[in-house]
Amino acid sequence: MELTILRDIVIIFALSTFVNLLFTRLKIPTVVGYLLTGIIAGPHLLALVHEQHNIEILAEIGVVFLLFTIGLEFSLKHLLRIRKIVFFGGLMQVTLTALVFYSLSSFLDIEWKSSLFIGFLVALSSSALVLKLLQERSELTSNYGRTVLGILIFQDLLLVPLLLFTNLMGDPTVDIGNELGLLLIKTTGIILLVYVGNRWLLPKILHFIALAKNQELFMMSIFLICFAIALLTYRLGMSLAFGAFLAGLMISESEYSHNAFGNLLPFKDTFTSFFFVSIGMLLNLSFVTDNILLVAGSVLLVIFLKSIIASITGFVLGHTFRGIVLIGLALSQVGEFSFILAKVGFSYNILSEFSYQLFLAVTVITMAITPFLMGVSLPVANMFLKLPLPGFLVNGLFPLKEVYIPDFKNHLVIIGKDPSALKLSIMAKHYNIKHVSVVFDPTVAKEKMNAGDNVVYGDAVNEPILLKAHVDKAEEVVISIGDIIPSMAIIEKVKKLNSNAFVIVRASHIENVQQLYELGADQVFPEKFEIAIDFFNRVLMKKLYPQKEINRMLAHIRNMNLGAFSEKDMVKRTSILDELPNVNISAIKVEEGSVAEGKTLGESDLRRKTGVTLLAVKRGAEVIEHPTLKTRFLKDDVIYVMGNPEQANLAGELFSS
Repeated sequence: MELTILRDIVIIFALSTFVNLLFTRLKIPTVVGYLLTGIIAGPHLLALVHEQHNIEILAEIGVVFLLFTIGLEFSLKHLLRIRKIVFFGGLMQVTLTALVFYSLSSFLDIEWKSSLFIGFLVALSSSALVLKLLQERSELTSNYGRTVLGILIFQDLLLVPLLLFTNLMGDPTVDIGNELGLLLIKTTGIILLVYVGNRWLLPKILHFIALAKNQELFMMSIFLICFAIALLTYRLGMSLAFGAFLAGLMISESEYSHNAFGNLLPFKDTFTSFFFVSIGMLLNLSFVTDNILLVAGSVLLVIFLKSIIASITGFVLGHTFRGIVLIGLALSQVGEFSFILAKVGFSYNILSEFSYQLFLAVTVITMAITPFLMGVSLPVANMFLKLPLPGFLVNGLFPLKEVYIPDFKNHLVIIGKDPSALKLSIMAKHYNIKHVSVVFDPTVAKEKMNAGDNVVYGDAVNEPILLKAHVDKAEEVVISIGDIIPSMAIIEKVKKLNSNAFVIVRASHIENVQQLYELGADQVFPEKFEIAIDFFNRVLMKKLYPQKEINRMLAHIRNMNLGAFSEKDMVKRTSILDELPNVNISAIKVEEGSVAEGKTLGESDLRRKTGVTLLAVKRGAEVIEHPTLKTRFLKDDVIYVMGNPEQANLAGELFSS
């Protein structure tokens, strides 16, 4: 029995593991590791892989999974919102790139057919690579991420007309009218299929399957939908990957999309690795070494010109300077669909053997460089912003209107654009709590402005932005960024402007809690730790623990040192200095029938029983600022006590009915 394909897979996995283990230590993106694996194992170096065609099939499956999960994550509503970007932005980027490289090729005395063909080849960017990187960085639905996705979608849609155009150049006998008519019919059919599937068909099918309560059956149906629609669009002349993206869009509005997304991630990452390995196998190192200056010059020229053209497109679409730099570098490479075009063009002799090899080298190298370019894009943008650039370039062609922020005092400032920050703003608005949102995403900011919210658009790291939100007069500031570096910078700026502000910070990792407290945060919310606490709370409720005891236990867990609940610090003891950040002032209402109602401070023995310190008592409009041992607690009094959360919970029990 032939097991050559299995042998090749073992070789690829083994080599990828070794390379990426080394690259992870060096903090080099794994995508580059997979490309290097393909170069090493490919036919042009060690020739370790014998069944390259089968590896390409696995690679195609990887791209199908990748685009399917992106469709699930993005949704049809998001796609409809960016239709202007898809058609106008995509058309502009492709047309300008094709014209520039056509002119450049013509200047080098290349035949017009080949020059035009090269222009379209270079105009396409890598959907698989760029969307994977955006997904990993959680920037797919960011303002610049939506623009990048929109342009990539247009490029993918353009593949079929470009194949038709290539066939026409290679074979003038093709009936162009008939082919265009068929293309129009196919496009209309696909649009109807996506709309009907998203609106009615697939949600009902998935609901019916989910009623069986069989996860295995559910996943099988997801695979069926993904591959069936991908195969259908492929039969209609489009790529498998684009069909998978449409399948994801059709399921995205269903309540089962998150379950499908989570279960597909391991498959996507494994099979996508084969795609980047297969790309690496195409690079002919002998050709590169023999023509090193030409290849290096071509790579730099492609990256520079494509970045400039994509940045111009982003600028025309209204992006800020940061956005246009991010868009430019994200679209600076040549994409995988260009391989399909190049093969057809090579078969028709539109491309010579030398041009074809040069194209392969440039494509693989630009794809390998892209993760690094996207990684440095923000620092590069910030570096250029230090220069005296014109305002229209910094703020974009369509800057957001200035929103008048009332001269608030003792208000809430919410910094961030993640779901937690947006939902907090909605809740604050519902209960008429004065607040200002600071949002660094023009699309989200515009939506909130249109809804009548007090919004400041900008980067909260900058003091003028914080001053616009009146942070210097705020009572509470919530920082829901997630990234540790910007969060630390914002805390420092907030505390500099207003040392009395109560600063609450969301931390992605428990290891960052201590750093944030040391910088001045008054309360840190480590999201993963709090999820674990919520799970524990539900476990205790299921075991029928009394609610008051549950509150005490959870407060005690939070009050110990948060690090004490990670494995490495399980035995760590905390001192009173460690607990100081958790000491808060709490307001507790005296309820009728409570143990302490009608008693004096001395009779209640509040300090000994709970550990809190009584600061004040509010009785109607009167505030007793210096309560004595003879101060009596009456129904509906509000008492203000100082202590840690566990002590405050004990005091709350004393004053509750």
